[in-house]
Amino acid sequence: GDDGSENPADLAGIGWSCSVDTDCPVQVCDDDATPCPQLRCLTQFTGGYCGLADCTNHEGCPAGGACVAHDDGTNYCFRTCVDKPACNTHRGAAEEANCSGSITWVPDREGKACVPPSSGI
Repeated sequence: GDDGSENPADLAGIGWSCSVDTDCPVQVCDDDATPCPQLRCLTQFTGGYCGLADCTNHEGCPAGGACVAHDDGTNYCFRTCVDKPACNTHRGAAEEANCSGSITWVPDREGKACVPPSSGI
C-alpha cells in the first residue's frame, strides 16, 4: 500500500507469490558494474516465493530481508518479520507464509523470517 508500511524488501518483491521467475519484479541495481541478483520463483514453496538465492550475508539482501540457510541446501534472502500479517501483503490466503523463528540465519542473528509452507515439489 501507499501508507509506507512496505519495506524495501517488499517493494523489491521478496516473498511475493509466483509461479514462474518472470512473475517476480526485475531488480534494478544502482551500480552497473555489479551483477544484479535477480529474484527467482522458488516453487518448492506453496504458491511460490520470490526470493534471492545464494546470499552469503544479510548485507546481500534488500533492507527488510535477511539471509537464511534453507533446508534444501541453498541460502535465500527471506523477508524478515515480527508477525505474520507482515509476510502476506503479496500472498493469497491459500499460500500464507508464517513468521518463523525456526530458521538458520547466515550469519547468526536474532529475529524471524517469512517462511511459506513447502509445496513438496
